[in-house]
Amino acid sequence: MAITSAAAAVPALSSLAHRAPIPSISFLFPGSTRPFSLSRSFRSFSLTPQAKASDIEISFFDDLNPEDEAVAFDPPTPPEGFIPPPAFDDGPEETEDEVAAAYEELYGPAYSGVSVLGNDVYVMDSKVKKTSAFGKVTKEKVRDGFEERVVQVRRVTKVVKGGKQLHFRAIVVVGDKQGQVGVGVGKAKEVIAAVQKSAVNARRNLITIPMTKYLTFPHRSEGDYGAAKVMLRPAAPGTGVIAGGAVRIVLEMAGVENALGKQIGSKNALNNARATVVAVQKMKQFREVAQERGIPMEELWK
Repeated sequence: MAITSAAAAVPALSSLAHRAPIPSISFLFPGSTRPFSLSRSFRSFSLTPQAKASDIEISFFDDLNPEDEAVAFDPPTPPEGFIPPPAFDDGPEETEDEVAAAYEELYGPAYSGVSVLGNDVYVMDSKVKKTSAFGKVTKEKVRDGFEERVVQVRRVTKVVKGGKQLHFRAIVVVGDKQGQVGVGVGKAKEVIAAVQKSAVNARRNLITIPMTKYLTFPHRSEGDYGAAKVMLRPAAPGTGVIAGGAVRIVLEMAGVENALGKQIGSKNALNNARATVVAVQKMKQFREVAQERGIPMEELWK
């Protein structure tokens, strides 16, 4: 009765079976050499009903014996107008050049030094990491047509609760000497890592400098950044770049060959480099000014 009430009270249990221990008691009666064992056992009980063998229906392959008769494969009939696809080896054989082109498209140029697709075999993937002799992981230098010039590397410290943290700050200018230039800054615990960070930051901040056919500025301009102020002037062919500090590096990396530059105010290298970028961004070509005014270029000098 207790078992029935327990099963009714706990219907959610999936399977719970309990088997009670079987106590055993032995007696030795007089006149007998064998001990008489009296065992009392308790049946195992379960709170969930057990499935019977007759309740399970199996109708798969009940009347079929594979050993008696062979099972024939009867595929469905294809629809009208069905054209079977060609096998993978029925097409024309690929040539060696096609195989090499497919390989190069997936994995890049082969180590043989021959490129079928016309790629540069000397350009390595910048994401591929290499290990140096000291076990440090270094990156291959990116070859994207931009040159790098380090303007300044300074040691900076940060005062924290436990003391001072030493880092290096690098200022790098990148340019292709065809009108594009960028200034970047980066900090790291090592000089090489700081230069790499600043080079990546400079590539993210590229600008285009307007130049004439004489590789100089179209007009004069001034720019300031913080306490630094830079003055830029165009120059005649053969003059060269007459400037100093960070201004000269920015103009040379941009490809300017004839220009005059002057730093007015602060001598901070980073602020002067950024002030040069601000001054260059204010410049416009003559055709852009004529287009904004809606007049031909000949009327600009009237």
